[in-house]
Amino acid sequence: MKMLDLVKARHSVRRYLTDPVEQSKLDYVMECVRLAPSAVNFQPWRFAVVTDSGRLAELKKAYPREWMADVPCIIVACADHRESWHRPADGKDHADIDVAIAVEHLCLAATEVGLGTCWVCNFDVALCRGALGLPSGVEPVVMVPVGYAADAAVPEKKRKPLEDILL
Repeated sequence: MKMLDLVKARHSVRRYLTDPVEQSKLDYVMECVRLAPSAVNFQPWRFAVVTDSGRLAELKKAYPREWMADVPCIIVACADHRESWHRPADGKDHADIDVAIAVEHLCLAATEVGLGTCWVCNFDVALCRGALGLPSGVEPVVMVPVGYAADAAVPEKKRKPLEDILL
């Protein structure tokens, strides 16, 4: 699939089938994540790929939405602030930027293999941290539900025209 077609196909899925995601597809997606670029190639990220029902139930408490009930997999992208690059001029921590790049690789790779995803950033960080047993310095940044979309239709994207985003 051409890149533009892939980007057009990727959208936020908020209705999933309960079908499990094949391990081979998760492995492919995570290999794409592993190869994502990061500032100074520090790769300050950790990912929890959660498919077991007990841990899924705990994670779903951190974002208790009806549409999350059927999600068969949640990938939690975490920033490891102990390993991230900080810009010398002002100390800016690039962990969130690096994680965002990797998560978009995740979403595009998942789309390529026929899976749906959704960026979830508005979740209870403490509940998520507890469900994963994260150490100090590792922050959950994004929860990404992954699975087969219950609706195959791709909604029209509402984006600003190109001339509105160029300086």
